[in-house]
Amino acid sequence: MPRYNAPFEIHVHGDVPLRPDASFEQIQEALKPLWKYAGARSLADGANSVYEEEPGIRFEQKEHMLQICWTVAGDEDFRQALDEMCMALNELAEQGAAIEVTFYDTDFDEEESDPEDESRDDFLMLFIGPNPAAIMQVQRDLLVEDVVNLMERHFDGAELGGVVAEIDKLFGDRFDALVNSLEIGKRPRGGTGGPGTGGHGGGRRPRHLH
Repeated sequence: MPRYNAPFEIHVHGDVPLRPDASFEQIQEALKPLWKYAGARSLADGANSVYEEEPGIRFEQKEHMLQICWTVAGDEDFRQALDEMCMALNELAEQGAAIEVTFYDTDFDEEESDPEDESRDDFLMLFIGPNPAAIMQVQRDLLVEDVVNLMERHFDGAELGGVVAEIDKLFGDRFDALVNSLEIGKRPRGGTGGPGTGGHGGGRRPRHLH
């Protein structure tokens, strides 16, 4: 059922590359925690966002890409739906991917609230992938991008090779620790960073508009 007077508007945003053999039925089942939470009876029924300007949940069959830019009214219990969705999408993912989730406090008004009041806004990154190595690759790429973007305010990009190498070493050490008990493929590799996600810093995050 739709949630009236919900304490949050929750925005889910990200692109997930899926296996070429992933069927619509499998995708619909994997996303069931989301569309069911929205009170829908199917993915087609629940794919639209509460905001018309957002694309909602779409599957681009030609590119085998799941695209999510979708907002739903909800509460903290939506986190359980997110966990269930991630576990299901891991089975369908072709590569690692990051999904941004922003909880917007519907009762907070920046202009009218007391300066001492704080919103209950929250932001989290979820990671999807066919195996831990793919997930760690995305985490590594996002961290490199954030660190480089921050440090390029003070240093030339060519000077930051050592910083990136240290980040790679940290992820390499974490990967090697997992290898002792799991067979998870190749170590995260170095590079120029992953897909852009905007700033991850403080302050109230702007809504995605497309």
